[in-house]
Amino acid sequence: MNPMNLFRKKPRPSAHPEGVHMTWAHSSAARTATRTAIFLKQQTWVFPILAIVVLSVLAFSVRKAIESTMKANLQSQLQTLLNVEKEMLQTWIGVQCANAESEANDFQVRETIYELLAEIEQSEQAPQGLIPATRLNIGVETHRKLRNELGPGMASHNYLGYFVADKNKRIVSATHEETIGLQNLPEYDTFLTRALEGKTSVCPPFPSNTMQKDAAGNLRTGVPTMFVCAPVRDARFQVVAALAFRMRPESEFTRLMQLGQIGKTGETYAFDKSGRMVSGSRFDESLILLGLLPDTPLSSSILNLSVKDPGGNLATGYRPALRRGDLPLTKMAASAVLGNSGVDVNGYRDYRGVPVIGAWTWMEAHQMGVATEIDSAEAFRPLSILQWTFWGLYALLAISSAAIFVFTLMVARLRRQAQKSAIESQKLGQYTLEKKLGTGGMGVVYKGIHAVLRRPTAIKLLNVDKVNDDSIKRFEREVQITCQLNHPNTVAIYDYGRTPEGVFYYAMEYLDGIDLQTLVDRYGAQPEDRVIHILRQICGSLYEAHSLGLVHRDIKPANIMFNRRGSEPDVVKVLDFGLVKALDDEKNAGMTSTNGLTGTPLYMSPESIQTPQSVDARSDIYAVGAVGYFLLTGQPVFSGSSIVELCQAHVARQPDPPSVKLGKPVSPELEGAIMACLEKSRARRPQTTRDLILLMSRCPSANTWSIEDADAWWGRHERSHASTTGTAASDANKSAASAGFDQTMITG
Repeated sequence: MNPMNLFRKKPRPSAHPEGVHMTWAHSSAARTATRTAIFLKQQTWVFPILAIVVLSVLAFSVRKAIESTMKANLQSQLQTLLNVEKEMLQTWIGVQCANAESEANDFQVRETIYELLAEIEQSEQAPQGLIPATRLNIGVETHRKLRNELGPGMASHNYLGYFVADKNKRIVSATHEETIGLQNLPEYDTFLTRALEGKTSVCPPFPSNTMQKDAAGNLRTGVPTMFVCAPVRDARFQVVAALAFRMRPESEFTRLMQLGQIGKTGETYAFDKSGRMVSGSRFDESLILLGLLPDTPLSSSILNLSVKDPGGNLATGYRPALRRGDLPLTKMAASAVLGNSGVDVNGYRDYRGVPVIGAWTWMEAHQMGVATEIDSAEAFRPLSILQWTFWGLYALLAISSAAIFVFTLMVARLRRQAQKSAIESQKLGQYTLEKKLGTGGMGVVYKGIHAVLRRPTAIKLLNVDKVNDDSIKRFEREVQITCQLNHPNTVAIYDYGRTPEGVFYYAMEYLDGIDLQTLVDRYGAQPEDRVIHILRQICGSLYEAHSLGLVHRDIKPANIMFNRRGSEPDVVKVLDFGLVKALDDEKNAGMTSTNGLTGTPLYMSPESIQTPQSVDARSDIYAVGAVGYFLLTGQPVFSGSSIVELCQAHVARQPDPPSVKLGKPVSPELEGAIMACLEKSRARRPQTTRDLILLMSRCPSANTWSIEDADAWWGRHERSHASTTGTAASDANKSAASAGFDQTMITG
């Protein structure tokens, strides 16, 4: 699928498509319809019966279709969330392994460990088991030296402690001196074995066997802990020891797991081979109330809760007949510990007995599973609402035929009133509406004529279905902001008002050209001199807005009109200031969704994707560069099969130079100006649109596109788009029709 199709204007269907004309030439058909209508009017009781039959069939088919669609979507969402969570976890583990390997490969650290191992080897009195450090003939100074060398790295990576084990899995140095001399500790065996085999790994959390500070700062054993362990090699690259660093799971590991939450009941967690949860649950408070966790301060599910199926929903009062230790693992955990991955959207019970749907996987290298789940009730709430809706409709259809007839009369009267209002809405003050040009998320745009001036005007009406305080404020703010802008390349506002029926509207200049998207779609890539001519005008309009502290945030070809205005050809008009952000006006932050991702993905700057609240004028300059790239090559800077892929490309990928995309040379000055606009770092872009104009003025073809050239072009092509006169308005209106009609808007 071509992603450009997501952002292009769809053709409007003909008002009179072929094949829909009807005729009543056959009188028998007319008589049949008349008799049927009379019968239905006389037998009003037929309506509820027919409605119940139709509704029953509709309810069954709709529910099955919606359920099937919802399950497919939920399966995709759960699998995607699990994959993202797994990738984040593997990335985090990779970072920890790299940190540990870096410390283990440090020259001074290795030399000190060699010294420790040499002293132990020389010791003749070192028995097995727990012994004081002095019996290992290891000097205090050597221990202090190793700690000092590891200290900066531990502090920078938030490691709580360390230990060094020799090839016999005996601890020869550690932060906790009481562990020195211990050998073959079962908790350490798995990751020490991997390290001594030359593999760096991170172990799942487990209860500490030494005194550690808990979240309250109290020293005790059994505190959740985990290690990253790396091999230490000698000059011959042979493993001679293992260096392990202690981490607190709650600081990063559990927090990473808790990022994967859907809705109010969704959670992502990790568990070990025995089914014991090794990350925290988001339901710790309710687990205490259910008796699954002890009612003590700082009680946590990590390492204290097994992912076992109680056999019923504990949240609704069910109590199992077996002890917790005798219960089987949940369906998900039982599958995962066998090394399987899967998705179940049909439902199963979780460790609370609550019906959930979920996805899971087993990470064999790290000996733990990861699952993401959400309560079935929340996941399938739309189905429940639909079911209750149909039951409500059944109840309503049980009303007597007389009531149905009265209701029919009321509906007919309301329909007549709606028709009368629709006819009256063709007149707005001094303006007469002629035809509808476009519809957006916030408004509808019509072509109108001023009663006295007889001037064609594009009139935008606030959508009556979406009238509220916020929408009115945004509508008024769009007018107020655009009215501040007087540049000839910015669309002009003529009037603003409200009808007696409460319809808000404003009138703007009617543009009878085409937008830049249509220009390229119809006529292909544009010559360099014309591209420069167009970009200069865009920059002029934006410079005025930027000077007033306004950022457009949705510069794209569909928001830039290309017109013949009076005797001037190739006149550019910048549209749609509905998403504009006032940099110095914090009061409007919520109104313009500055905390969300706003714009069109094909032309969004990296910072507008990563930190939307920090966009500034240079974000518009990035979009101008993307528009210039599109005009010059006929293709967007990046393409992709999804919005996520497009956003990732803008953030991480380097664009191909226009000459590469176009397959022929482009002047280095113009190519350099466009590529400068597309820099990932704002500091490396032109800082103002005038800086960009200056860069383009150095191009050899900067002033070669003449009025004669433009007149000749419009003379050749004006007929081809004359039939779509008002497209401007249609496009202008499509753009001006609101924030949200042709752009992606994700409020986070």
